[in-house]
Amino acid sequence: MNNAQDKWLGGKLAEHCVTQLIKHRFDAHLVQTPQAAVQMILGMIEPFDRIGFGGSDTIRSLGIQDLLKDKGKRLFDHNEPGLPFETSLDYRKKQASCDCFLCSANALSLTGEIVNVDGVGNRTNAMTFGPGKVIIVAGVNKITADLESAVRRVREVAAPMRAKSLGVDTPCALTGRCTDCNAPMRICNVTSILHRKPMMTDISVLVINETLGY
Repeated sequence: MNNAQDKWLGGKLAEHCVTQLIKHRFDAHLVQTPQAAVQMILGMIEPFDRIGFGGSDTIRSLGIQDLLKDKGKRLFDHNEPGLPFETSLDYRKKQASCDCFLCSANALSLTGEIVNVDGVGNRTNAMTFGPGKVIIVAGVNKITADLESAVRRVREVAAPMRAKSLGVDTPCALTGRCTDCNAPMRICNVTSILHRKPMMTDISVLVINETLGY
């Protein structure tokens, strides 16, 4: 956010988005700063021991992994630097049955939907069923007008930026434009739309009034 007007407008969009998410049975919260989000997350996570992480620049920017390690929590973070492939794969599988799973969203709509697109599917899997608690964290830059624009945001913004950050060999990582490719390293293979809170999954959504992630 560059100025007070950006912060004001972001807050208003976030308020509306949170209201719609609550109507859709999500435990949704507007949080003004990343620091406040960290404190809320730590409170939510306290009862849990085994914590899974979806690949998320937003979550990593909060520094929550180091804080949880200091508390003695067991982390299943497949993006931890230096992990052998076998361990990374094992962590992805264990995310589906961990006590608490943290991830972000590729897009949130003002009509109350949560949209994610995965290359592997461990995030979309774990955030819908399995973990005892799911926490989704997203900046206001992820908010779009409706479901159609949320899906479009993934193609036009989130996927090219994520592909570029990962250094994968896809057309969008080179041109910045989605071509609906068939590249072997394509990261858009599984689409998940949470229209409402899944019946047997406790999901909290923290919308931070700042620009975070892709």
